Amino acid sequence: MVNARALHFVFKIGERKLTARFYREILGMKVLRHEEFSDGCEAACNGPYANRWSKTMVGYGPEDDHFVVELTYNYGIDSYERGNDFKGITIRSKEAIERARSSGWPVREEDGKFVLEAPGGYKYYVIDEPQPADRDPVEKVTLSSSNLERTIAYWKNILGLRVYKQDDRKVLLGFGHNQTELEFEDIGTEVTHAKGYGRIAFSIPYENLLRLNQTVKEANQKILTDLVKLDTPGKASVTVVILADPDGHEICFVDDEGFRQLSVPDYPSEAILDRFIAKEDKTAGVTA
Repeated sequence: MVNARALHFVFKIGERKLTARFYREILGMKVLRHEEFSDGCEAACNGPYANRWSKTMVGYGPEDDHFVVELTYNYGIDSYERGNDFKGITIRSKEAIERARSSGWPVREEDGKFVLEAPGGYKYYVIDEPQPADRDPVEKVTLSSSNLERTIAYWKNILGLRVYKQDDRKVLLGFGHNQTELEFEDIGTEVTHAKGYGRIAFSIPYENLLRLNQTVKEANQKILTDLVKLDTPGKASVTVVILADPDGHEICFVDDEGFRQLSVPDYPSEAILDRFIAKEDKTAGVTA
């Protein structure tokens, strides 16, 4: 698909203070923008919840040219049951390993890579090489597949991703080699999402978004949320469509024009995140 970009992966988090510490102090990411919402999202960005929630975008650089992480926090929910749908995110950063070791954050090895685990059990596979300055350190997102052939047919033939590498167990896809790539691993069983399921997001030009929406309908594939305009107070609005692949992985496609306006870095908003974390700490202290 022309001009498509991989944007971010969405996690629902329960321990906001500890999670913020992990991304900032261990992985070394920056808070790019933080937003608070009084009601649930029309596209279920925070899951099937109608309560107050917040969204924090963290990454190694601006969203225009970096793949980042969206941390959604539902007030009053401190944990989520996880399924087997999410395998991990691979980054290149020996500096993250060094920070983890020096601060006492657990580090272990799996298949020749170091593993750092975010609160909630989300894995980061870390390649022990210097963090690159000329490209995004986030290399790929790995998700589970129950049927690799079916997965490839959907992501390649319907959504338009290119296949870069494939074997009997895994396939690597993407919209461009200069972007974070998407990997699927066949787990040989049903993919379960439970309540901790995530969502991967891409942007495409508005006209292409309309065409994609029609293509998905004509292919009789699942649309969770048809084209809808989402508003963020004080910021640009965006049009999105939320899809689900054959294994139920949620996929957000957003219009690139609106998203580039919405995702302009708002570094001062990090202070809002810290203020709300401190407020919750104070409330917890009073309750205890």
